[in-house]
Amino acid sequence: MKTITSFEQYKADYKKSIEDPETFWTDIANDFLWKQKWTKTLEWNFDSPEVKWFIDGKFNITENAIDRHLATKADKTAFIWEANDENHLPRKITYQNLHDEVCKIANTLKSLGINKGDRVCIYMPMIPEAVFAMLACARIGAVHSVVFAGFSASALAGRIQDSDCKIVLTTDGAYRGAKDIVIKALVDEALEICPSVQKVLVYKHTHSAINIIEGRDVIWQDVVPNALSVCEAELMDSEDVLFILYTSGSTGKPKGVVHTCGGYMVYTCYTFQNVFQMDSSVSSLPEGEMPKAERELFWCTADVGWITGHSYIAYGPLLAGASSILFEGVPTFPDAGRFWKVIDKHKVTHFYTAPTAIRALEAQGLDFVKPYKLDTLKVLGSVGEPINEEAWQWYHKNIGKEKCPIVDTWWQTETGGILISSLAGVTPSKPSFATLPMPGIQPLLVDEKGNEILGNNVEGNLCIKFPWPSMIRTTYGDHNRCKQEYFSTYKGLYFTGDGCRRDENGFYRITGRVDDVMNISGHRIGTAEVESAINMHIDVVESAVVGYPHDIKGQGIYAFVIVPSTTKNHDSLRQEIIAEVNKIIGPIAKPDKIQIVTGLPKTRSGKIMRRILRKVAEGDVSDLGDTSTLLDPSVVDEIVNGKI
Repeated sequence: MKTITSFEQYKADYKKSIEDPETFWTDIANDFLWKQKWTKTLEWNFDSPEVKWFIDGKFNITENAIDRHLATKADKTAFIWEANDENHLPRKITYQNLHDEVCKIANTLKSLGINKGDRVCIYMPMIPEAVFAMLACARIGAVHSVVFAGFSASALAGRIQDSDCKIVLTTDGAYRGAKDIVIKALVDEALEICPSVQKVLVYKHTHSAINIIEGRDVIWQDVVPNALSVCEAELMDSEDVLFILYTSGSTGKPKGVVHTCGGYMVYTCYTFQNVFQMDSSVSSLPEGEMPKAERELFWCTADVGWITGHSYIAYGPLLAGASSILFEGVPTFPDAGRFWKVIDKHKVTHFYTAPTAIRALEAQGLDFVKPYKLDTLKVLGSVGEPINEEAWQWYHKNIGKEKCPIVDTWWQTETGGILISSLAGVTPSKPSFATLPMPGIQPLLVDEKGNEILGNNVEGNLCIKFPWPSMIRTTYGDHNRCKQEYFSTYKGLYFTGDGCRRDENGFYRITGRVDDVMNISGHRIGTAEVESAINMHIDVVESAVVGYPHDIKGQGIYAFVIVPSTTKNHDSLRQEIIAEVNKIIGPIAKPDKIQIVTGLPKTRSGKIMRRILRKVAEGDVSDLGDTSTLLDPSVVDEIVNGKI
């Protein structure tokens, strides 16, 4: 695939992509292996909404991600797996190994009754088998729904029920830092209320004791190694569903974002190549004989349970024929130098992580950075939330040694791939700014009424006015929800839910969510979902949750909770509420601060004034606006005085 190599070329390609998008994307899509070419490049209507790319095109994404590389890259490393335990030997997976393992799992899934269109839940830690499983589903046309292995049994069950999964792929347990985590027991608990699941395929990873249910549970190591390592790829239509990935919205129930095969393939590969400027051309030289200048290794630290792991671990790099690191651990185990140790150990050239991780490691001090050279790094990336300038400068100076461009990428689960970012070393960058849209992306800023805000040095709500290949097609089982959430706020536009500023150079800076969704450590969590979990506690009358600035996470969760006046021990109650949220959603959603209150600021119609609660949580109570219209204005003074 042709890669943009200069700012002038970016401007020319961007102009072409806006003036003639169908020709632009046709030229890029032609680089892939299609069994049948598409008859029409694009049909779209944002009112319905309905978007189709590469209509009637037939192919299989795994033949493009694996098979087509085998002639020249069979022995090239696809993945190096770095275990949680730093003393564990790394595991190298070549493109030929990857092909064989994916085919074995695909054949196993077929033997267990999985067919094209069936939904498969993957609830696994960051081990190679998790990625193999995703690709195996795609190989046979099954739809994968990966659930982050940090979610609770209740959250897992809800996602399985929503998509009617027939099988769950999981492990006995997981390692995360110093913790041994039970996985299979959570699956067993979830499946008590999931009648659609017929089989559970369990990979023995920690070799901990597990409960085996006869007739349902199958041990991975008993069947997968014996399966055939050749599996014909299912012929898929460009608009067939590739995967469902659940994300929080402004209502309590997570929504299943649906991505389809063709557009997702084209866009994730294109953005991977251009944003990171990876040279994936090296063929199957043994690693020891590979000239250093020709060896590039990508490391995205995300979990495959999130969209970043889908697009820039499992699909984008493989479609480009690149080599990647898969990392099981956490950045602070066994100490806060783990990331930097892995970079030096494997000679990583391109490193992509979250601002939350950068801030957490910055807080640990430079003593954990100084022992490492970090001299192989060429490009640094940031993902999940806007990176603040202080963290950007620390990253640039201490990790990139002021020689590595930083790509501050903005995108969402719903967008499938990166929409706004600099291209490493090719287009300008600016601390805390995502900068410029990718070719094919047409952003605009609107005011509250949907009027476009023209010019520079302006701020508004970020929308996109033209479709791009990897965008959301629907929300699983509820197309109207997709319409309401993304296409109804501003007619004829995709609304991102984010506020945005455009500076004097036309660079874009995301200013944060404008709806009832919080961005916690780069992951979107709905206020309603957390409130629903808190309200399950027997002593909670009502709750309201808002995000507030957090030094490490970007945003923390601040909960205002009403309890009966008879409740005496508030400290114990806070711990119980946290445990309740952990149980229902998972530790990622636990409140950082819980303030016990006697009431909430509500309008006379019963609507909670979150604007006031956000100001209190942020510590900015100098101007709370007009509170006289509230049902009980005195409650505001009580909340302000009781702020934690």
